[in-house]
Amino acid sequence: MIQSEILPNGVRFVREPIASVRSCALGIFVATGSRHEAAAESGAAHFIEHMLFKGTADRSAAELAAESDFIGGQLNAYTTKETTCFYVRCLDEHLGQASDLLCDMFFRSRFDEGDVQTERGVILEEIGMYEDTPDDLVAERLAAAVYRRSPLGRPILGREKTLRTMTGESLKAYKDAHYRGGDVVVALAGSFSEEHVNYLREEFSQLPAGQNSSPKPAIYRPAVTVKKRAIEQNHLTLAFPGLPFGHQRRYEMQVLSSVLGGGVSSRLFQNVREQQGLCYSIYSYGSTHEDTGLLCVYTALGKDTEQQALVTICDTIVRFAADGPTAEEVHRAKEQSKSNVLMGMESTQSRMSHLGRSSLFHDHIPSAEEIAAAYDAVTQQGVQDLAQEIFDFEAVSLSAVGRIATREEYQSLLHKYRPCE
Repeated sequence: MIQSEILPNGVRFVREPIASVRSCALGIFVATGSRHEAAAESGAAHFIEHMLFKGTADRSAAELAAESDFIGGQLNAYTTKETTCFYVRCLDEHLGQASDLLCDMFFRSRFDEGDVQTERGVILEEIGMYEDTPDDLVAERLAAAVYRRSPLGRPILGREKTLRTMTGESLKAYKDAHYRGGDVVVALAGSFSEEHVNYLREEFSQLPAGQNSSPKPAIYRPAVTVKKRAIEQNHLTLAFPGLPFGHQRRYEMQVLSSVLGGGVSSRLFQNVREQQGLCYSIYSYGSTHEDTGLLCVYTALGKDTEQQALVTICDTIVRFAADGPTAEEVHRAKEQSKSNVLMGMESTQSRMSHLGRSSLFHDHIPSAEEIAAAYDAVTQQGVQDLAQEIFDFEAVSLSAVGRIATREEYQSLLHKYRPCE
């Protein structure tokens, strides 16, 4: 049974005991990411994530790593456009030590200037790695294009120019300003005791109260962006405006994406790869944010097959919107989507993440039974209606990386799929 409380300073503390397991997952979710940064602060949220692993008043970075390994735990963190999360997963017998370790990092990190210099180099290398990873680069350039002039379009890792100006003092000041009670969720799932709960309640009661203002709403603008790279395959991502996180039609959207490009039986996989042999990899996916989202189709393929594949993808999308899915496709996609979610929630890590994300952005945490019922309620007509709303070629966008055509050539091809005037 999920238990939830709000501490006097606004911290939301949500937990779910699971009697049948020996592991526990603890996560600290902060409602701050790259879209909350000013232009001159680009990369600060991610930089702070790194700095929390560089040592505290009582533990060096090496001691933090050694202690995590000693208890057999998984200690890590991530930063997104809207969230920073620090988490640990371990056996219940080590939860006390793991909680102390995570809280020490969260509350008492040093932000030593020497560590800042070292970690800046690590992040610049990380940026270089992303630049050399075409599937990451094509997605990053897509976001920058469709959310241009919005913080949501900026890279999570920041840019070298802004990272160079950051110091231990400025990063600590940013953390103090953005890590406030009303923007923090503590999520705990698995095997734990009331003693663990009391410890965490006491630790997080020390956070200052307050809440940062919501970020400026992001506006989707159709775009075509190209980046020439001397690589073997061209990487393409086609995108349409999607749904925000937690939207009431999100289950229909998941079924739609599954039918279109969610597996080896999907229409795109069968039409583009299996029947015509135009690519190796092709799939659809959703990208969701608090107030907006995207539905994307990604593929990687040779230059010689690119145009034929893009035509096939667009034709498949047009037919899908016009005719809708079959009853068999909807049933298969519903079962696939439902199974993926429910089997994932058997993991304490997944349960903790579900608790944290749902609490951070919404008042309600849907149970496994609610999720299953929501998928069961999806209909053929509902999926077709959503497809006709989403697949508007007046609003289509494209990002391409590789030995690619010109921006004008892609625009010309996509223009043919716009509805007649």
